[in-house]
Amino acid sequence: MMVSMEAENPREHPPVPARRAGSVRPARPEDLPRLVELVHEHVAYEKAAPRPAGLADRLGPHLFAPDARLWVLLAEAPDGTVAGYAACSAEFAFWDARHYLHMDCLYLAEEARGHGLGAALMEGVAGLARELGVDQVQWQTPDWNEGAVRFYDRLGATGAHKRRYTLAVPAGQPGEARH
Repeated sequence: MMVSMEAENPREHPPVPARRAGSVRPARPEDLPRLVELVHEHVAYEKAAPRPAGLADRLGPHLFAPDARLWVLLAEAPDGTVAGYAACSAEFAFWDARHYLHMDCLYLAEEARGHGLGAALMEGVAGLARELGVDQVQWQTPDWNEGAVRFYDRLGATGAHKRRYTLAVPAGQPGEARH
């Protein structure tokens, strides 16, 4: 299945009303400062290493380029405050020979939890997947994040037991083999 973005521009879809309060909408360039604040909160929440300075400068071109393959949906509280985000990219599942939407991050500020914004973000992510012509969303969450696990279970999502690895690749010339 091809990821089709010609029918509609997924960055222009209308806001998704949250069940109880607030709404979900695509990120805009002027949202980058708040988005970066939320990313730093998310990093601290997951007890991960701080990210280097300049995140907004690095994210902006990937998020807002005409051929971008990265989408961010923002959750807004009723007062218009951006309270959370979901970041997604189109990926390919080799074993299934099909594209899917990978949700890399979903985060809500602590004070925004329990008001329906997480469910609204997930509805927005599912809508984005439909707009892109894919029929599956995949993501992961830390095992220790029991609140997230319960939330995803309530949505009817299924978990897979895998461990995520990362490998730093030293700088070098493209195509240069390291021995």
